[in-house]
Amino acid sequence: MIQKREQLIKEANIEVSKYIKGETKQIVDTALDDGDWSVVDISEDVSLGRLSAQREVMVKIDAAIRKLDEGTYGICEECGGKISEERLKVIPFAIYCRDCQEKIEQLEAVEKELPI
Repeated sequence: MIQKREQLIKEANIEVSKYIKGETKQIVDTALDDGDWSVVDISEDVSLGRLSAQREVMVKIDAAIRKLDEGTYGICEECGGKISEERLKVIPFAIYCRDCQEKIEQLEAVEKELPI
C-alpha cells in the first residue's frame, strides 16, 4: 500500500508540474479555433479527472494504514465481519466485505434510477 501511495504522489506531482512548467499554457497559446479549444478542454478535464481519482485512492490508502495502526484492518465497516484475504489482496484498501459491497452497489444503482 505504501508503494502504491508513493506512486500516486509521484504521478500527481508530474501532472501538477505540467501546469507549473507551462506545458498546458503552450497548448492554449497555439489554439486557433473551436476544435483546438475542445482539445485543450478535454486535456484539462482528463488531467483533473486523473488527479481526482488519484486523490480518492490516496484517501482510501491512508484510511487503510490508519486501520492497520488501530488494529481494525480487514474488518467490514458494515457488518463487522472479516474481509477475505483474497479481497484484500486485490483491493488492499477495501472497507466492506464482498457481500456488503454488493448490497451497497445495488442500493446506489436503485437510488440513481429514482426520479429527483
